Parts: sequence; structure tokens; C-alpha cells
Amino acid sequence: MIKLKRVYDPVAATDGIRFLVERLWPRGVKKTALHVHAWLKDVAPSSALRRWFGHDPKKWSEFRRRYSCELSASADALEPILKAARRGRVTLVYSSHDMEHNNAVALKDFVQARISKKRVPHKSAT
Repeated sequence: MIKLKRVYDPVAATDGIRFLVERLWPRGVKKTALHVHAWLKDVAPSSALRRWFGHDPKKWSEFRRRYSCELSASADALEPILKAARRGRVTLVYSSHDMEHNNAVALKDFVQARISKKRVPHKSAT
């Protein structure tokens, strides 16, 4: 199970393993206060994509498409999230004010789709 949480939300025991999924450290947050297992900068959108998107909801569909391409090209960076999600709860921590149109939402969907593909049973040759 993958959950999302803003960096400014309180940490909860039900969060499981927490990953910060931003390229830049969130303003005003001390590293000791965030309580993340790891800061996964490489799963965040590239600086160019982040600037292009600018949190504009009108660009959301195209952002998701471009971000999916970036994630596919850096599949190794996803491994910590994939491994943790197969074992239990994971919380992707993000700093965006927009709770519906941000990289963590797109990343969660991408990771869940990837996990679902791996769980599909293969037909056996009979």
C-alpha cells in the first residue's frame, strides 16, 4: 500500500517506510524533523520538467506522460520504493501545495501500475 503525505503533515506510526520524493529539500523543514527512510532525488521529475509544469493543472496530463518517460528511463531509482511497497506500507512525502497535481501522485500511480504488472500470473505452457 502506498500513501501520500505532505512534508508538513505529522508523522504517523501507520506511515510505514517514508521516502521524500522531491529533487529539492523542502523549505523550512529540518532534516531531523522529516523522519524519512531515504531522500530519493532521482525519482523526482527533472528540473526542466518541474519548471515546465509549474504546477499548472492544465498541463497535468502531459506532465504525467513526460514524467512516466523519465521514470521508465531511470527504473533503478524506483527499486527502494518497489521493494518497500511489496513488503508493506510506504508513504511518499512531497512538498507541493496542490494535493492532486504533483509528482508524488503521478509517481504513486506509476509504481502501483508497475507492481500490478509484476503480480500478473504468467500462463504456463501446457
